[in-house]
Amino acid sequence: MHTTTEEVRAWIDADPDPTARAELTQLLARAAGEPGDGAAESARADLDNRFAGTLEFGTAGLRGALGAGPNRMNRAVVIKAAAGLSAYLTSRVGAGFTVVIGYDARYGSARFAQDTAAVVTAAGGRAMLLPGPLPTPVLAFAVRHLGTDAGVMVTASHNPPQDNGYKVYLGGRVVTDAGQGAQIVPPYDAEIAARIAAAGPANLVPRTETGWTVLGADVREAYLRRAASLIPARHTRDVRIVYTPMHGVGGATAVEALRRAGFTDVHVVAQQADPDPDFPTVAFPNPEEPGALNLALDMARAVDADVVLANDPDADRCSMAIPDRTVPGGWRQLTGDEIGALLGAQTGQAMALTGRGVMASSVVSSRLLAKVARSHGLEHRTTLTGFKWIARTEGLVFGYEEAIGYCVDPAAVRDKDGISAALRLAYLTAQLVNAGATFTASLDDLARRHGLHATSQLSVRVEDLSLIPAAMARLRAAGPTTLAGSPVVATTDLAEGSPDLPPTDGLLYLTAAEDRVIIRPSGTEPKLKCYLEVIVPVPDTGDVTATRRVAAARLERLRADVAAAVGL
Repeated sequence: MHTTTEEVRAWIDADPDPTARAELTQLLARAAGEPGDGAAESARADLDNRFAGTLEFGTAGLRGALGAGPNRMNRAVVIKAAAGLSAYLTSRVGAGFTVVIGYDARYGSARFAQDTAAVVTAAGGRAMLLPGPLPTPVLAFAVRHLGTDAGVMVTASHNPPQDNGYKVYLGGRVVTDAGQGAQIVPPYDAEIAARIAAAGPANLVPRTETGWTVLGADVREAYLRRAASLIPARHTRDVRIVYTPMHGVGGATAVEALRRAGFTDVHVVAQQADPDPDFPTVAFPNPEEPGALNLALDMARAVDADVVLANDPDADRCSMAIPDRTVPGGWRQLTGDEIGALLGAQTGQAMALTGRGVMASSVVSSRLLAKVARSHGLEHRTTLTGFKWIARTEGLVFGYEEAIGYCVDPAAVRDKDGISAALRLAYLTAQLVNAGATFTASLDDLARRHGLHATSQLSVRVEDLSLIPAAMARLRAAGPTTLAGSPVVATTDLAEGSPDLPPTDGLLYLTAAEDRVIIRPSGTEPKLKCYLEVIVPVPDTGDVTATRRVAAARLERLRADVAAAVGL
């Protein structure tokens, strides 16, 4: 056993959670079996994994599987994280620093939030706890609305049921530029991580039993008012919406926001309406995953809906499906890039009078948004992946990433917000229905103006994490020279950084045909992700349908070549 008994016992002694102590004690007892004992070997392997290191605190905060031990999400790890954050805030603004804390309905979330409040209070800070499980956008809104120095959201977003996480936002007196209220980026993450490492054993971290504030309904009410205000008072609202919160915490807030904006013909998928940390009706609680919207699509067909809207479990992401008679089942789920282009065009039209503002999208998102922005007289910026980067764009009026994340109200929420995005999509649906138009026609119009931008993704999930850096090393040593029959004319190692982008682990390939491939390790899952995009001009005949077939065929060739190059 690589992990020593002494290491495990030392962690047990320092863990303030009796359930976690019992879990490790039982695992240690099973691991003491004779060589060749299958149960003992399994227990030893489990311990090695739990003690392989400390759950890393980075720009995504913390995220990992629930369980006892330093490489898991548990009360001891959270208490130390809260202590490190408190020490950092004390060093920046002194005693009396303020932190607002939110949490979702996953296993352990409420307890982790309360532990954070107890540590912050004991450290001389003022902790404000949201009154119950609420969406991540409400917490992100609260950081700016209340002017707090930091915010913590306990959630694992769309990860599997066995996971949980800990997002950190900085604002108030700590961050005062365009990133005020956004999630942390370097160097904040490293500075907080250093304070966490210095925090000492979890059982010695001071905690109070009382002293924090449990907020009332005011913050959620303010968020709802702000979200509803994004929709013009006078517009056609006669649309039928099917909505699912995917067993998460977004349902009640999203439906109320839609109601306040005038959208009352909303049909919620009953089987997925209430928060359930087991996510029983989906294999993976992410609206992007194949099959995740099946129940919603069944309802849409049954009620003759105009649109399907879906949030992920913490409601910071939003997906949609539209009627399309050309596909089996009569409904098509749009890609994150298609939704981003539609929302970008909507924003551009709304900004036409001012002609000022910046749109932003991540480097792995479609290049179409840059063209949409320019067509409306707006600027565009490309950022690293993640809203911690997108939200920091100076002058931002709209930002998105292809993983169905959209920021439509950056003045209020410096993060992706699946609820306000759903309202904007409901409004767009109403505009199209009122004009006798369709989403397909709108996408076709964008293709005629800017070329058809077709995107897809190849994700390779691995059990052995060492396979990912090995694959990246192979590609750096000898990457592809042709893709989809076109020579690679530019290879960019994103790890080297550029005047526009900080360094990040990724490779970008551009071909003579303007096809683009970006390969990067996922920041939150054990995956190597490959982002594919082809651009095909629409002929003078304006036949977008034929152009889509050409693009789809090219994407398939690109996918096959990238899969071969990656070699996993």
